[in-house]
Amino acid sequence: MPRLFSVESGKIQAMRIIAHLDMDAFFAAVEERERPRLKGKPIAVGSDPEGGRGRGVVSTANYRARAYGIHSAMPISKAWELSEKAKKDGRPPVVFIGGSFHRYSEASDRIFELIVKVIAKVYPAKFSSENLERASVDEGYLDLSATRSFENAEKLARKIQKEIKTKERLTCSIGIGPNKLIAKIASDIKKPEGLTVVTEIEVENFIAPLPIRKIPGIGPKTEVVLNKKDVHIVEDLRKISKREMESMFGKWGSVLYEKSFGRDDSPIAGFEIAKSIGEQETFREDTANLNFITDRLKVLSEAIFRRFKENGFKTFKTIVVTVRFSNFETKNRSHTLSKSAGALDTLQFEAIKLLYPFFDKRENPQKRKIRLIGIRVEKLK
Repeated sequence: MPRLFSVESGKIQAMRIIAHLDMDAFFAAVEERERPRLKGKPIAVGSDPEGGRGRGVVSTANYRARAYGIHSAMPISKAWELSEKAKKDGRPPVVFIGGSFHRYSEASDRIFELIVKVIAKVYPAKFSSENLERASVDEGYLDLSATRSFENAEKLARKIQKEIKTKERLTCSIGIGPNKLIAKIASDIKKPEGLTVVTEIEVENFIAPLPIRKIPGIGPKTEVVLNKKDVHIVEDLRKISKREMESMFGKWGSVLYEKSFGRDDSPIAGFEIAKSIGEQETFREDTANLNFITDRLKVLSEAIFRRFKENGFKTFKTIVVTVRFSNFETKNRSHTLSKSAGALDTLQFEAIKLLYPFFDKRENPQKRKIRLIGIRVEKLK
């Protein structure tokens, strides 16, 4: 049995057991569940490809569509091209779906509430919502230290997988490790419906042969910098001293050095059902026309306000505006009101205030055109 305690800096510390749960192709899976006619077909959730002229990106592709080379964040026009190629090769074309983000959010709420109930039933006196962190609509972290062993944590993870599959007819993959970093990496090892356990003594050997992009936070730009230093896998990364890493990447360099050894002490943030409603629109052509974009923002605000009322909410407190530029750089800006509000005029006024800096040097010094805008209200009651 793995040790229940670890020794760091001369101090005895209780061993952490952290799980990362990742829903499998979540948006596409929800669509397939709701529409039986889609069962067994390749699916891509995103904007309308418009025969290859579409302007948006893929939000999620199921595993059949991924076999065609389609993946999330891919331009929808490229996904359409790959679908057409598959069709010419005699394979089924991809079904493109616009998506229903409020439905995904509702499914996510049910899933995370279910997780809390499953764990609390097994460990009623040792688990609460503070032991669970929802990282996004389709993934979260669970502190399973109360199980006291990786074997018990694995059994509990299988119960969670079974409950989600039974109650929601969806599958998830789970990674278990001594911290959030290892748990997240482990959850991606066996998909779909996988379960990977990495004990404390296995960490360094587990992470060493992996490509450096497997470490969260290492993107294309960082990868290029590291490749120039002949760093391609995590084990290579350990050859660079902590001081050199800090000189290359600042504070992030110090964090990255620790991650190369699988070390991560970031806490579980706790869980609260997120209540938000949002809409977004991708334009047919990139534009810098302030009047046009303002008008579209007002239309999106009206759509959100209708859903806000239909769902029985009375007030909102935070407004979030999203802007995606022509180069796909995406920025979110938010404002939290001093007092909750419940009027469309307030929503539109605050959203426009957040939008305007994207037309001057405050948020858009290079005067890039805009391809997408979005708006969301949060902290609803």
